[in-house]
Amino acid sequence: QVHLEESGGGLVQPGGSLRLSCLASTSAFKSYNFGWHRQAPGKEREFVAAISYDGVNTYYADSVKGRFTISRDNAMSTVYIQMNELEPEDTAVYYCNARLIGGTSDYWGQGTQVTVSS
Repeated sequence: QVHLEESGGGLVQPGGSLRLSCLASTSAFKSYNFGWHRQAPGKEREFVAAISYDGVNTYYADSVKGRFTISRDNAMSTVYIQMNELEPEDTAVYYCNARLIGGTSDYWGQGTQVTVSS
């Protein structure tokens, strides 16, 4: 079991930046791949970014490539997503998820709201 807690959401103007954090309560943090997803009102949850257990491989949705950066700090058991050049279309609840290496089950956090508006 992994408990995930997201933080860092809020209201930001178009063109602004935010950094979201995902704190994972597990002693096996290094054995998990992590991802960020988001869900806007009335829309399906969609993939945003992912990072491998060793931080070597990262993956991004086309819509955020070049603007968002995912990273992890194994010493702090935390995954981050730096979001730059935010657009109103980025408004959504952002969720962190974790999957054990070789596993098939995902663990999810409760989400953090990001609102991009002037």
